[in-house]
Amino acid sequence: MSIKQEEIDLFREKYLTLKSCLNEKGRRLWAAVEAQSYGRGGITLVCKATGISSATVHKGLKDLKFPIDNRVRKHGGGRKRTTEKQPGLLESLERLVEPYSKGDPESPLRWTTKSTRNLADALKTKGFNVSHTTAGKLLQELGYSLQA
Repeated sequence: MSIKQEEIDLFREKYLTLKSCLNEKGRRLWAAVEAQSYGRGGITLVCKATGISSATVHKGLKDLKFPIDNRVRKHGGGRKRTTEKQPGLLESLERLVEPYSKGDPESPLRWTTKSTRNLADALKTKGFNVSHTTAGKLLQELGYSLQA
């Protein structure tokens, strides 16, 4: 059974219409459903029309048969936290901020007048690789609020 160009174009059009709405797992499942519904030659057709590899379509078929969970990736995927990659970072930041801390020690609200850019520069001199944005996020994690 040979695949006609009209069929490839039809599948390509459907894929391009949905592509922006689908994540990695969604694309894999869509490709598997389309290949399955076409029948014999479906995997080849979907691969030619979309550029998705046959291994991805086969993985999608496996996911359809044995659904595990709704996760796109396995646990532990993605970047490690900055504090995991750079041990001692949080403690160093706390030591830098402590002399400039304001607020009632009894109150959960604490703030610092030191800028995140100055804190990031000070941490860099101590050997840490931190941006001012990360410094601000870490301050929030420590329970600080930034004040002008």
